Amino acid sequence: MATVSIKNMMFYGFHGVYEYEREQGQKFFLDVTCETKDDKVVETDAITDGVDIAAVYDIVKDVTENKRFTTLSALGGHIGDKLLKKYPHFAAVTVTTRKPNVPISGSLDYVEVSVTRHAE
Repeated sequence: MATVSIKNMMFYGFHGVYEYEREQGQKFFLDVTCETKDDKVVETDAITDGVDIAAVYDIVKDVTENKRFTTLSALGGHIGDKLLKKYPHFAAVTVTTRKPNVPISGSLDYVEVSVTRHAE
């Protein structure tokens, strides 16, 4: 299998438990790791057998910027499902989402949620 990760993508999105979070929006930081079912890309050197990182980036950007979710888990799961549907040679996709501005009265850097989706 081949594994490719894209780290610390930043998008402005409208996700959160509270209405004002979904109205005002904020920055979200995402990592995506895609695992292929085999390592055919090593032999063929064809992007269709591996991970097209530009296309993955575009899907993550589209979902994060154009959909609204209450939970970070739903956001990550939706991205993972969309990638698995588009790329049948993916075995699994892990999406990690970091939200730096959370409605918690305390000092912290960010909240982070990781979701892994597997191909059927």
